[in-house]
Amino acid sequence: MSNPEVVYVSDPKLLACCDAVPILKHRATITHHLIAAYGLLNKVKVLPSVPASEEEIRGFHSEEYVKFLQVAKPDSQELIEDEFGLGFDCPVIDNLWTIVCRVAGASLTAARALTSYQAKIAINWCGGWHHAQRDSASGFCYVNDIVLAVRHLHTKFDKILYIDLDIHHGDGVENAFLFSPKVITLSFHQLEAGFFPGTGEEKDIGLGKGRYCCFNVPYKAGINNKQFLYLFKSILYKLCEVYVPDAVVCQCGADAISGDPIGGANLTSEAFQSCVLQICNINTPTLFLGGGGYDKVNAAKLWTVLTSTLVSSPLSAEIPEHEFFPLYGPSFELEVTAGLRKSENTQKSLDETIQAVHGNIDKLAELLRKVAS
Repeated sequence: MSNPEVVYVSDPKLLACCDAVPILKHRATITHHLIAAYGLLNKVKVLPSVPASEEEIRGFHSEEYVKFLQVAKPDSQELIEDEFGLGFDCPVIDNLWTIVCRVAGASLTAARALTSYQAKIAINWCGGWHHAQRDSASGFCYVNDIVLAVRHLHTKFDKILYIDLDIHHGDGVENAFLFSPKVITLSFHQLEAGFFPGTGEEKDIGLGKGRYCCFNVPYKAGINNKQFLYLFKSILYKLCEVYVPDAVVCQCGADAISGDPIGGANLTSEAFQSCVLQICNINTPTLFLGGGGYDKVNAAKLWTVLTSTLVSSPLSAEIPEHEFFPLYGPSFELEVTAGLRKSENTQKSLDETIQAVHGNIDKLAELLRKVAS
């Protein structure tokens, strides 16, 4: 094809909007500059984001919530504490509606690149806000750009597989498609008492016509690369034998990387790389999104490595000099090393999880056979 296989959505206004979110301060710009410093922008088709319209946002979010986002101001924070989920982790910030429209619009821009066949792969590292619910913000997420992107993909692709690699359960996306047989949600996440959002057990399988279209793969704290990939490969391959998607959306939250101040896993970029390569082997239009990641330097490293993986362009282990170079000291190396944390996962606990999820996949296979006959 004349255009590169990979579309990368970015522009100064999008970066500024993401940088304005307190918990994500400067993360988008740091990531973009590292990707640029490695020369990867020459290997993708860079598309500027087109802000989402009010009508597009309301494709998922409730009218009341949308109206609130349009008028919410920081000086009214005390008056609306916890209304529509706006509070401690999702504070009201300046230009909130502009930020919501730009972030959602970036993922819609990426999705349109797939439905118009401009590319086979589209990337928006500024997206992946998987906790936002239909009528409320949650978990640092004000808008569910993922749901909006999936809805758009449905205009061209019938069967969609959503994969969530973030350390937190992709609850907002799961809830959006809980009753839908046209979207399979597959979330790998840490689940234990007191760990946000506290949902996503193996037994949570969807409802109504969406029963057995929802798959949850919980793990315990400290999971390492070997254990994570064992879970991932054991489940993705079996699922794709049963359900062959027309398009894939993958949320690559960087908070499962070792050392994240909020996450509790012990993964490195290599685990994500392996997952991404296996997802690409499905050989279908795929949208890759960001998500969590609160060690901003490690998030930038991860998404740069994944960008290089998607364009098949190996990177030097040494960070190139650029505007944010000092942040990568003292080692100035691209690699993120695993920590010394002991994994609470055992072979027995991993196998039990796989067995439970495989049982759910078998039930999906039965349903699909009945529909086919």
